[in-house]
Amino acid sequence: MKVPSALVALSAFSVKTSAFRPAFAGLKTNAKSSSALTMSVQDDIKTLAVGALTILAGVSILNAPVEAITKDQIESLSYLQVKGTGLANRCPEVFGTGSIDVNGKTKIVDMCIEPKTFQVLEETSSKRGEAKKEYVNTKLMTRQTYTLYGIDGSFAPENGKITFREKDGIDYAATTIQLPGGERVPFLFTVKELVAQATTPGNSVTPGLQFGGPFSTPSYRTGLFLDPKGRGGSTGYDMAVALPGKQSGIEGDAELFGENNKTFDVTKGNIEFEVNRVDPSNGEIGGVFVSKQKGDTDMGSKVPKDLLIKGIFYGRLESE
Repeated sequence: MKVPSALVALSAFSVKTSAFRPAFAGLKTNAKSSSALTMSVQDDIKTLAVGALTILAGVSILNAPVEAITKDQIESLSYLQVKGTGLANRCPEVFGTGSIDVNGKTKIVDMCIEPKTFQVLEETSSKRGEAKKEYVNTKLMTRQTYTLYGIDGSFAPENGKITFREKDGIDYAATTIQLPGGERVPFLFTVKELVAQATTPGNSVTPGLQFGGPFSTPSYRTGLFLDPKGRGGSTGYDMAVALPGKQSGIEGDAELFGENNKTFDVTKGNIEFEVNRVDPSNGEIGGVFVSKQKGDTDMGSKVPKDLLIKGIFYGRLESE
């Protein structure tokens, strides 16, 4: 299948984050959690998103690629026609440049959020040997099950600005990516409890509308998960047994504290959307997004990595 030029441009797109301001304060986590879980973000997601979305909105994704597929086309296909094609992991495309006015009883349904690129903040060295942090491209290890779909919530003006409050849907997807050096980074791609507000006042959804806000990122693993030593958050052993247990004691407990004391860590992320297509006849909107969130903490034993995710989204507006 020929890859749309828009996706090529999107995949090649990279954002440097050397001069952004902190965007989030500390988070409430389990008392056993490492202080590293605090979102010590050194990027201002809004500044980052404005630059990214402005460029993304101008690429050929605005033009209808031959491979684009609409909501009606997807719904006309049978299960066997979709099976094995990857279409179930794709968001529908929207065509149109109209506008939709929303009121206090409008909601968004069938929202789809499809990532196109995954980047991780890593420390790299320049040719002069100078260390610096920048987002590096990664290889996706997860099969085509990482798109969020069926998300719904209120989409109405609040305090003069359109605000989206996420309520339900397939709003998380376990995903794993691989760094150039071979290290794998698991994380939960999500928009749980998202509250996204428009950057400008008004009640009209038109191309160029930007809205975004914070969301919660639950732990990649639950309390029932057991590690290779049989330790878990709510079940299993409290510490390693047999020969590894001989490392216990004052020094051993300090070294293995994070491994023995499992926690369910919840961190914060932020996402920015920009609408670039509106179809008033069907109530559909589409555009691009930039999301920033934390990776897995391995239940409190590892410092999570900063992730930058970019892609496209789709949604349909309805009256409640």
